Amino acid sequence: MRFLPIRVAIAALLLASPAAAQTANADTYKAVIAHGVIIVAPEMEIDVSFTPDGKFTAFKGMSTGVWRIDGDKLCSTPNETLIESCSAYPAGKKSGDTFEVEAPGTRVTIRIR
Repeated sequence: MRFLPIRVAIAALLLASPAAAQTANADTYKAVIAHGVIIVAPEMEIDVSFTPDGKFTAFKGMSTGVWRIDGDKLCSTPNETLIESCSAYPAGKKSGDTFEVEAPGTRVTIRIR
């Protein structure tokens, strides 16, 4: 399936809970959870929404899963693959900011809604 690598990339990008309050990037994670993100990947933009209870939805509901904070990284596991991926988001980001993060095999741009 052509979208599988992007779904794996999504897994590397999802984030934040009260546990994040102890990390330098806690404010970024709070903004991500509150507003969601747009993952800008080659040939598409993927809208991702998060809930405070540790769940995410992407691809207009076609992809769902769980997220958690592990130290300064957001770890996510899509239900479709059950493969956990973790990625650190930079500190000091807020709604409207754009930045790049490492994803499995690539770098992707994240825009906080």
